[in-house]
Amino acid sequence: MNIYQSCQFFKRIITFLLAISLVTACSSIKADEVNTSKQKILIGDNYGKINNQGKLRTYYLYTPKSYNPNQPMPLVLVFHGDDGSGHSISDVTRFNNLADQKGFIVVYPDGMNKKWSLRGNSQGKVDDVLFVSALIDHLKQQINIDSHKIYATGFSRGGILTQALACKLSDKIAAFASVAGSLPVRLKPNCQPQTPISMMIVNGTNDHDVLYEGDDHSQRGALVSISDMVSFWRSHDQCISPSVSPLLTGTKSSKVKASQYSSCSGNSEVLQLAVVNGGHFWPGGASTDISLNKFNAQLGLNASQTIWDFFQRHSLS
Repeated sequence: MNIYQSCQFFKRIITFLLAISLVTACSSIKADEVNTSKQKILIGDNYGKINNQGKLRTYYLYTPKSYNPNQPMPLVLVFHGDDGSGHSISDVTRFNNLADQKGFIVVYPDGMNKKWSLRGNSQGKVDDVLFVSALIDHLKQQINIDSHKIYATGFSRGGILTQALACKLSDKIAAFASVAGSLPVRLKPNCQPQTPISMMIVNGTNDHDVLYEGDDHSQRGALVSISDMVSFWRSHDQCISPSVSPLLTGTKSSKVKASQYSSCSGNSEVLQLAVVNGGHFWPGGASTDISLNKFNAQLGLNASQTIWDFFQRHSLS
């Protein structure tokens, strides 16, 4: 072998060794990326983003200490009221503590400009029902969720959104609970879910924001009365006569009247809790209002715990 051949031979060896090094390096980088991807969901607080309908949406996700990526876990979606956020409603409802105790994942989506929209329009409003559907699909790719045990609850405008989700996403969500919310008048005629709906309804009889007796149907954004909402879901589920009794009693001025409709089609259930003299609030929730805390203490109702108990009785087939 002459000098020229020797040089060519060594060049080929060096090229071969460099190629192996590059392949190894790329494999290492790829492995790191995979590992990083698996670490996206951490125990405790997580913050996520998703592009939907041309908008960047955000959410706050809490994963309990008992989460095992190899075992599916229930998911609870919690929707804030107007001018709120995912974090603010998490503070009020304290679902994170319950998630650690009972073993479920909880997500708190953020509304656009701190508000929810039930239908899109040409002015750039998004359809938040479509957003929630996309968010569920997105979270299923990020974390091990039990598809049969996905639930939705919300406060005020978030409760109204929960009612809309019951109308349109019964194929993805197993049970619903609205607090200080109601069914929009314009949505009611078009609310025709193909399956029975398990619905829990919590309202104060003295709520000045979401009126217990409902709105004038001709006004913009009108809501049906609470009794009409209960009758609507009871009729949809073909429920038989209810069992009516006080769920909890405190003082004479504060108590909860429960109406439970459990003999319904498809093992569905409608549960109404009427907080006598209660206002626009989340029963048992955290608050800086001294008078509200006093009312809650007399009432003795933890809405978050009661909602989770209700959810546990239902799952998609």
